[in-house]
Amino acid sequence: MRNTSSRRGAPPSPIRAHGPYTAPVTDISAPSGTGAADDESPDVPHAAPPSAAGPAAGTRQWLGVIEEYRDRLPVGDSTPVVTLREGGTPLVHSTRLSERTGCEVWLKLEGSNPTGSFKDRGMTVAISKALETRAEAVLCASTGNTSASAAAYAAKAGLTCGVVVPRGKIALGKLAQALVHGATVLQIDGSFDAALEVCQELARRYRVELVNSTNPHRIEGQKTGAFEVVDFLGRAPDVHVMPVGNAGNITAWWQGYREEAEVGRVDGLPVLRGYQAAGASPIVRGERVMEPTTIATAIRIGNPASWSRAVAAADESQGSIRSVTDRAILQAYRLLAGEGVFAEMASAASVAGLLDLADRAELSAGGTVVCVLTGNGLKDPDWAIAGAAPPRMLPPSVDAAAAHLGLERTAFDQ
Repeated sequence: MRNTSSRRGAPPSPIRAHGPYTAPVTDISAPSGTGAADDESPDVPHAAPPSAAGPAAGTRQWLGVIEEYRDRLPVGDSTPVVTLREGGTPLVHSTRLSERTGCEVWLKLEGSNPTGSFKDRGMTVAISKALETRAEAVLCASTGNTSASAAAYAAKAGLTCGVVVPRGKIALGKLAQALVHGATVLQIDGSFDAALEVCQELARRYRVELVNSTNPHRIEGQKTGAFEVVDFLGRAPDVHVMPVGNAGNITAWWQGYREEAEVGRVDGLPVLRGYQAAGASPIVRGERVMEPTTIATAIRIGNPASWSRAVAAADESQGSIRSVTDRAILQAYRLLAGEGVFAEMASAASVAGLLDLADRAELSAGGTVVCVLTGNGLKDPDWAIAGAAPPRMLPPSVDAAAAHLGLERTAFDQ
């Protein structure tokens, strides 16, 4: 199915309100030595106190992806919900990109999630299910965002978290997140792909839950991004553009859009356009990249775990997976910043891809396009700092400041 209509002009109606809140959110980190919970087994999660269980009467706050979409996720009444109120991220209209492309372009700001990336959508489900099955620990390989999310949600759940990262190839902001949440971080002398292989073998040999995107519960959580886009727009976009690294996210979004079509909430499905960095583009090249290189560290992956599923998603949508250069990614990064959006470099790959589509004349005029910005720019601010002039040093003088700001004295001041 394809979308046959486009809506231009005024923004669409706000996000559709979901049904009344009925299922209790479990606060798995509640203290076990107080109140009526004293008689409960220490292994059984405690119900959240009234102040944490939901909003006050007359208000409507986002509850996290599990409670917002409980009937469409693999959770039951006995599943302890480990949440940081992830999801519900802004879908922001881009005036500049709309003018540049002739489309209505919307930016899905996944960097607004609790740990600053889209990973939280899948992690809430994966960690909740790990707790339900009484896993002893959780484990992941990461270029940064997965480790930050896994560490935070494991800390919330009271689970041990192990993280394996490629030495010297993880942004310090992301490494700091994993460390501050108490994860055990191991660096290996190798790539992300080698780190993932180590984690997969550990998961086979020991009672630990692997929470990379090979975990199907991660995909289930991440599909909710598509639900939110449809909630906001009232339809699926004509084109959906996103970065591709380990390739689980493009798989998840396609699953989400397909489920929306299956339940009759949309009449058509978007064309998926995925973009890898040129120096880390195994899907585009058709072969594993042994030494991937790119400034977009979050997608510096040479052998995506969800390779075949990503290709299938792109093909089924009549879309594609292509590559963009680091130069194009950097230009898109700066363009976004000029519109008030600070996204990490990997996120900018989606906008670089959108601009490439426009240059190729592969976009229909007036179509609706959603670009997913997967992570927050604060994750890896080095490029923002390196590309800016150092602040001017001035004396503590109003006149000096005004002169450098190009301000003119008003009649009132004269």
